[in-house]
Amino acid sequence: MVRMEALSPEERELMIRLPTPSFDTNPWVTAPPLEKVRLAIITTAGLHTRNDRPFQIDPNDFYRVIPGDVQANDLVMSHLAASFDRSGYQRDWNVVFPLDRLREMVSEGIISSLASFHYSVSAVHTKEEFDAPTREIARLLKKDNVNAALLLPV
Repeated sequence: MVRMEALSPEERELMIRLPTPSFDTNPWVTAPPLEKVRLAIITTAGLHTRNDRPFQIDPNDFYRVIPGDVQANDLVMSHLAASFDRSGYQRDWNVVFPLDRLREMVSEGIISSLASFHYSVSAVHTKEEFDAPTREIARLLKKDNVNAALLLPV
């Protein structure tokens, strides 16, 4: 992500004034013990596989499914913000998609398993546009027996 001091005054002001969502209820639940976790990654990095289409500025273009066996050189970042700093991702994909580190945690027995699929979303949406796609992702996670998600807002 770009540093605030690197933004123009107008962009900086826009970022500072972005609304923060509020919830009517407490959305958090108690997590299972780590050794029983089946974990999925959900990132806003605008990632997709090379053979998938880039993200577009379109209210119907919300997320991409990333196979659990993906390798670093199979992913592309099409994050829509022109000022988005991609240098960290270009050096190490684990900055925005820590699959290598999570695979190590599985092999060491720290967590039980990783999801068959992970998700990358486009953050260029209104709160109302998030509802249906978020429910789709939730159904897919449930079908994959995922009981924990690592959320990576980028």
